[in-house]
Amino acid sequence: MHTPVATLLGRKTSSALHFLSPSATVADAVRLMNTHHLGSVLILDEGRLVGIFSERDVLTRVIGADREPRATPLADVMTRDPLTVPPTATVEDVMEIIAARRVRRLPVIGAQGEITGVLSIGDVTRWLVDTHRAEAEHLRNYIGTAAPF
Repeated sequence: MHTPVATLLGRKTSSALHFLSPSATVADAVRLMNTHHLGSVLILDEGRLVGIFSERDVLTRVIGADREPRATPLADVMTRDPLTVPPTATVEDVMEIIAARRVRRLPVIGAQGEITGVLSIGDVTRWLVDTHRAEAEHLRNYIGTAAPF
């Protein structure tokens, strides 16, 4: 559980980050998300992270609010100033944030303010499953090779 999130980012199959500006439309974001199979897109203004736009935002703030996707700028419907974590944050830290704040994605921001990745609840879940599977296998091997008493 004390594994840094940088380790999880290193395990991701795709480390590509996708950004849009606050003036881009919801339709632009949905097109980008569909093309790259993303659950969210980061919103940058002059190189600074100002928001995140996710599938949930499409459902609640666009469709649920009866907004026109081609005419609605992301600035009007994005989650502003998203929670972020440093690469040194642990999996345990991230799990606490995800549970307490009910977020599904956390941008990872380095010491110089650079965006190093986005950690999703799926990334954490995969890591937990792999860790528990490896631990169970280790215990099975240990028990199977232990000398009889």
